[in-house]
Amino acid sequence: MARVKIYSTGTCPICDKAKALLSKWGIPFEEVRVDLDRAALKEMLELTNHARTVPQITIDGQWIGGFSELTERHMDGELDALVETD
Repeated sequence: MARVKIYSTGTCPICDKAKALLSKWGIPFEEVRVDLDRAALKEMLELTNHARTVPQITIDGQWIGGFSELTERHMDGELDALVETD
């Protein structure tokens, strides 16, 4: 099961960039399209204190923020434990 969840839409270039970086870093993730699923949008709003932009990212169910926060955590080495190894 992926420990990282990205709430996104189909028209968000920053969402695409976040997903590409996670794939490049070898970190599995689950994408949740809030534009296609009202229940997912409600879930995102509850987890993020009503954030209105995407991507919104959680790790182990804890909200970390968006793309900037994801890259900051990567630069700080905080995502190393999430890297999938074969």
